[in-house]
Amino acid sequence: MTVQRTLIKNARVYTPDAVIERSSVVVNNEGKIEEAGVCENSSTYDRIIDAEGLLLLPGFIDIHIHGGNGYSVMDGTYEALSGVSTYHAKHGTTSFLATTTTGTREAIIKALNCAADSMEKGVPGAEIIGIHLEGPYLNLKRCGAQSKEEIRPSNLIELKEFLEAGNGQLKLATIAPEIENGMMALQFLKDNGVTVSIGHSDATFEQVKEAVKKGASQTTHHFNGMSPVHHREPGVAGAGLIMNEITPEIISDGIHVHPAIVKLLFDTKGPSNICAITDAVACAGLPEGEYGDVVMKEGQVMLKDGSSLAGSTLTMINAFKNILTFTGYSIEAILPSFTLVPARQIHMGHQKGSIEAGKDADFLLVDSELTILSTFVKGKEVYNCSGTSSSKPIKITLERVHGND
Repeated sequence: MTVQRTLIKNARVYTPDAVIERSSVVVNNEGKIEEAGVCENSSTYDRIIDAEGLLLLPGFIDIHIHGGNGYSVMDGTYEALSGVSTYHAKHGTTSFLATTTTGTREAIIKALNCAADSMEKGVPGAEIIGIHLEGPYLNLKRCGAQSKEEIRPSNLIELKEFLEAGNGQLKLATIAPEIENGMMALQFLKDNGVTVSIGHSDATFEQVKEAVKKGASQTTHHFNGMSPVHHREPGVAGAGLIMNEITPEIISDGIHVHPAIVKLLFDTKGPSNICAITDAVACAGLPEGEYGDVVMKEGQVMLKDGSSLAGSTLTMINAFKNILTFTGYSIEAILPSFTLVPARQIHMGHQKGSIEAGKDADFLLVDSELTILSTFVKGKEVYNCSGTSSSKPIKITLERVHGND
């Protein structure tokens, strides 16, 4: 892919080591960061962006997205994944794992095939960088909104089919290790290079310890869909708090987890050991109403019978703002939870997650209110709040552009 050689100058640039005022970033024609922190005005550029007064953040990586703007990963179509990609790019996501839900073997294989094919073809907004298999090997007791009818014991023959359908792009899998054949499935996934996350699980503390020994390194939407902390049985939630080997995901919409508990998690684990996610579903971005088996009202998605939350309408930029509010931490302090940590968890830290020379040019250009003005994926501007195109070599100034999304 050839992109415009671009200079972004005069921005407040957030690198892993420092926040650099009035700094610059150079993007080469391969969509990689050529330089960060150095401004070579004598060089030739196809495009110059004067970002005076703006912040340049590394793009957010969401490893748990089911859908958005009316589209679902489980639709199993390129159109759906393109819609999900475009919607979330507007809200700060530059790359994501297409995340499945519990379903029939045929439905899951269709979704996996489509995600792998769409990765190869490319989508117009946020980049699909892999697949997250959530279900069907979960605990009925903690299934939440996952299909009770399709939850089943772990099956290595079926799991091999899922790996083949994903064409090497299965990066993360959520399972309940305590169910029948759960530990065997965990070991199999780990041996095949898949990060294993404990979720929708009623495991005891001792069972979590065993799962970690076999390679589990994450928990799925921590505190939700898992055995809770009890002073005589720490459960999955307690294990995730105190075990250094576990990186918890967190949904910070203030609905799934109380803000005080979000702060507790950050104070206990630290932002460099937490992965912020959205767990967004198809109705994210749509008006309130009924959508299939769920009802969305005031940003909350519930099963119609009121028995469980059913995903979220959260976006990554709102998750970011919420965590700033809930914890009182600084922008630079919480950035790893949205960038470096998810990249590390799926073994892509060498390529994504920070503004450093040689990495993909995935950026967010935002104002002081954290309004997203532009989203860049591999150096290509995939979203601009003014709706302008970056297809022609032009010199622009964004310092006076303000937009709400």
